[in-house]
Amino acid sequence: MTPFLTASLPAPHGFFTRRGGVSAGRFASLNCSLSGRDDPDAVRENRARAAQALDLQPAALVGLTQVHGIEVATVTDPWPEDARPKADAMVTDRPGLLLGIVTGDCAPVIFADERAGVVGAAHAGWRGAVAGVLEETIAAMERLGAARARIAAAVGPCIGQASYEVGPDLRDAVLAHDAAHARFFAPGRREDRWQFDLPGYCLARLSAAGVTASWIGRDTLAEEDAFFSHRRSTLAGGGPIGHQLSAIALPA
Repeated sequence: MTPFLTASLPAPHGFFTRRGGVSAGRFASLNCSLSGRDDPDAVRENRARAAQALDLQPAALVGLTQVHGIEVATVTDPWPEDARPKADAMVTDRPGLLLGIVTGDCAPVIFADERAGVVGAAHAGWRGAVAGVLEETIAAMERLGAARARIAAAVGPCIGQASYEVGPDLRDAVLAHDAAHARFFAPGRREDRWQFDLPGYCLARLSAAGVTASWIGRDTLAEEDAFFSHRRSTLAGGGPIGHQLSAIALPA
């Protein structure tokens, strides 16, 4: 398997690329989404490979039915593949569980409080980030004994500002939450369009919540050989795509 990307977090984790799996065509090759149109057996093999790359068994990998909301699931045991809750973040204090988020431009964010033995993972598209999914994840970690001053977080590969042209609806929603967040919009290439800094916005929300965080600095749209991208697919005429996995665990 192609080595995954890591950040400075005190827990086993990985931001996986699209490389190193068995899927074919538009899903080539490490597609880890259980909700798409890829061969389910290929996806299971891909997810197994990712878990094993982090020295965990495939059954340890837990996923969600992601809906661009702010619900956070507290994980105590792995659930069946067909019983994934509708949520966009997970937290756990149980060693040996691997929390997995899939993305195709949205920001994957992983969290760890080493002293408390609590980790979390969140799917932060712009809607979820504006609505508060990152803050809800932090609050859920605190309910398990974490302290936000000790939490370290990392924003994984996602669409970068130079690639992310947005319209007035998105900008209006962001500014309705906080007008000072106009700083995350640069002038667009077309009239009435802006370039939105999603990773910068996520970092600002995490910082305001009292959490130390960094972005891994990889743009999913710009790096076609390394990452799946929903926006890239849309610009090319649409169609199904794969999704990369980001995952974190407590040591077993």
